[in-house]
Amino acid sequence: MSHDIALPELQEFIAGFWYHYDEAHYDELAARYAEDVHYLTRSDSGASPFEDLMSPELRGRDAVMEWLSDHRKQSPYPLRHHATNVHRTGTDGDVTRARFYIFVNQIANFVPFAVSSGVVNIGVRREATGLVFTEMDVVLDATNSVLLSELAADSAAGS
Repeated sequence: MSHDIALPELQEFIAGFWYHYDEAHYDELAARYAEDVHYLTRSDSGASPFEDLMSPELRGRDAVMEWLSDHRKQSPYPLRHHATNVHRTGTDGDVTRARFYIFVNQIANFVPFAVSSGVVNIGVRREATGLVFTEMDVVLDATNSVLLSELAADSAAGS
């Protein structure tokens, strides 16, 4: 069994995962997590007003699925997760590492609007049943945007 995961296969796997998440197909989601998955989500600042709702660190498929299904049931429908700019960042044995942006929208007053965005780092490996996530680290954007030059100046002043 080859461990290589081509980018198109990885992109299709990620897109399918988010489709099943949005549609609340829990059995399909569970099949996409390794038994020993490590799942972490939080805001970029660690101080979002919703931090307690979005900041679990979980280990194991059962724990992840319990949290994800509860989280999804408390979220609106339709809800759409878009994974963009998917790119591989390396390998570690049989695990392919990748990163992508996530953009989430829902519908209000018949119009789509943005709910959240962020950066997701993942580990994926090939098992006999197909690709599975070994890691998922979701960092949601919660810090107000500023000019990059201001951010760089703040970083230099703090050094």
